[in-house]
Amino acid sequence: MIDKRASRRLGLLTGGGDAPGLNAVIRAVVKAAVSLNIDVVGLEDAFDGLAHPAHARVLTLRDVSGIHRLGGTILGTTNRGNPLARRPMPGADPAAYAVSAMVGFRQLDLMAIVAIGGDGTLAIAADLHARGLPTIGVPKTIDQDLVGTATTIGFDSAVAFATEAIDRLHATADAHHRVMVVEVMGRYTGWIGLHSGIAGGADVVLIPEIPFHIEKVAERVRERERWGARCSIVVVSEGACPAGGSRSVAAAAAMGREERLGGIAERVAGELQEITGRDVRFDVLGHLQRGGTPTHFDRVTAARFGAFAVEIADRGEFGVMVALQPPGLVTVPLREVAGRTHAVAADDELVRTARRIGICFGD
Repeated sequence: MIDKRASRRLGLLTGGGDAPGLNAVIRAVVKAAVSLNIDVVGLEDAFDGLAHPAHARVLTLRDVSGIHRLGGTILGTTNRGNPLARRPMPGADPAAYAVSAMVGFRQLDLMAIVAIGGDGTLAIAADLHARGLPTIGVPKTIDQDLVGTATTIGFDSAVAFATEAIDRLHATADAHHRVMVVEVMGRYTGWIGLHSGIAGGADVVLIPEIPFHIEKVAERVRERERWGARCSIVVVSEGACPAGGSRSVAAAAAMGREERLGGIAERVAGELQEITGRDVRFDVLGHLQRGGTPTHFDRVTAARFGAFAVEIADRGEFGVMVALQPPGLVTVPLREVAGRTHAVAADDELVRTARRIGICFGD
């Protein structure tokens, strides 16, 4: 067990896929730490900055001035897989990596690590905490698939962008009497698709949790055509899957990397055009959902999460994730978060709302 009592230095890292709001969390942590006379050491490229202390630097107020409005992360990130898992990459030694992380922790004279990330990053944080390294997690993922928290950093910004894209596609679809299929991110959960589909006025929303029948999607398009609709909008999550079929995979899983989803929009568009005879086009929003300026909600949430993480670090509470459980912030044990997924329930209130306003899920 590492003794952090004499140290007033807090390690900070960002891991996994980037998301709008990461820099806002970094800024909040540094500013809150300064007020408590705690130094913040920025660890570059996720946990690699801990295993290789040369990739670490003390963050000053000047370093974080004005970064709350910027996308990306000034610390860099990586999502090459869990380095503590069994052989995550060819030639990797999980035990050696864990030892390097612990040695780096001591060399940098840290009191704890604040890890900003999604399921993979927080699983690593939970593992390191179990090995004796004090850790605190901050939930970040545009997919909003973490349990224990009402929201995650980046989700609101991703939905806002997807909604704007759908709004723009409405105009061109209406002008050309087309069906537009829009593919959004989310991996194996449909939160982005569900929220942006409702907000953007989609006619069909296809999500991973509800297997779809393409014939039912086509019937909804025909139904709209019968009463005079000039266009139809189909929002499809990248992990959506036809009933009895398989997900569309752009790249198969390999050692150190999970499978990369992609191609479902093109697949749905082609089948819809063949069945309906309509002019069907598709767009893949892709990594545009990860970039750009974070929304005011993500900035405020980032400030709350970052300041709270410093507060609980100062009082010595570790092995937890900060979380929003309205009306306030709480801590949730990392062991209750790691390895679990917050998926859309088939009877979720948002799903019921979508059905009431006429959105088809293809089931």
